[in-house]
Amino acid sequence: LGFSLITLLGIVLIFHFEMRFRYGILLGVVSSALAALFTVANKKVGTITAPSTVLLYELVGGFLFITILLPVYLYFYPQDYLIPGTTDLVYLFLFAFFCTICMCILQIQALKSISAFTMNLSYNLEPVYSIALAMLILGEAKELTLSFYAGLTLIVFSVVLQMAHVLKQRRLNK
Repeated sequence: LGFSLITLLGIVLIFHFEMRFRYGILLGVVSSALAALFTVANKKVGTITAPSTVLLYELVGGFLFITILLPVYLYFYPQDYLIPGTTDLVYLFLFAFFCTICMCILQIQALKSISAFTMNLSYNLEPVYSIALAMLILGEAKELTLSFYAGLTLIVFSVVLQMAHVLKQRRLNK
């Protein structure tokens, strides 16, 4: 709880609860809650079922859910075409295989060794990677203030504290 509060304080420092970010923050909180629930479910199911089987069920379920929602989406956001070109299909295949299938199988396997909490806490670094890439690739560091860097430091600090705690617990259990 303490590590999560440190992370939450870091997020507050980064966003200052500015009203222009309220929808993004709300979506981020909902997304984080669902991701945490997903990881806990993977931890429970992944210890008794093969990771590839778990992933197959997850991907089929996601495909069916999105397929059911597609008509609603197309009603509100009509599209001229839905079939991707050859180049797009190649990229979709590569990203689906390496960034989804391989990474999800590795995540489910890692959950056999680490706690769901540690996995979720490490996800807190994903926005940090995104921000760093935006700064480096797109030159998007113009609006970053001291409170942003303080918040970033707190998020990284909470992850480091959690990893130190996990390593200490492992040494005590040996």
